[in-house]
Amino acid sequence: MHYDPRINDHHLKHDPFTALVVPRPIGWVTTISPSGVVNLAPYSFFNAVASRPPYVMFSSAGPKHSQRHAEQSGEFVTSLTTWELREEMSATSADVGPEVSEPEVAGLEMAPSIAVKPPRVKKSPVALECKYWKTIELPAVGAGAIAYAIVIGEVVGIYIDDAVIVEGRIDLSGARPIARLGYLDQYAVVDTIFKMRRPG
Repeated sequence: MHYDPRINDHHLKHDPFTALVVPRPIGWVTTISPSGVVNLAPYSFFNAVASRPPYVMFSSAGPKHSQRHAEQSGEFVTSLTTWELREEMSATSADVGPEVSEPEVAGLEMAPSIAVKPPRVKKSPVALECKYWKTIELPAVGAGAIAYAIVIGEVVGIYIDDAVIVEGRIDLSGARPIARLGYLDQYAVVDTIFKMRRPG
């Protein structure tokens, strides 16, 4: 099968695109609103995009709270989502008003960050503290298109739970990070890690 994603002539029940780029890490993004409300939302369009210095990005469909707050405050934090926190992560994806704090809705304890104001998820074994750098607006082209924006931040502080440091290396197999698959109810868990030697 071959189809043109600009017109979605795939003749399938659901759009297959997100099922083809998998698994996608989930950026659990914390921001603070101008009125001081802590916002927490999961983004499956998320990844590291550089390492020296480190930068991460998350992509928002329409200017959601996380994007607006990151732009206004100049800061955001991403916490790692894990199997243990899967239900709480799902709860924070609810569409609520800007006056609602998702960590409170999900019953999540937050912990203070060191380099930025937004807190991290306390039970998450990894958090990246970011300074907002730039938003890149993506053009919405074609019928039914949605305007997306890529929010990029420089990582200026990193929290790692000592429990996932094994013999000087990070071992997240026990933490079992989760990731998004193709459709709204599909996720994956990372609990098997294998090694393969690179050529040269």
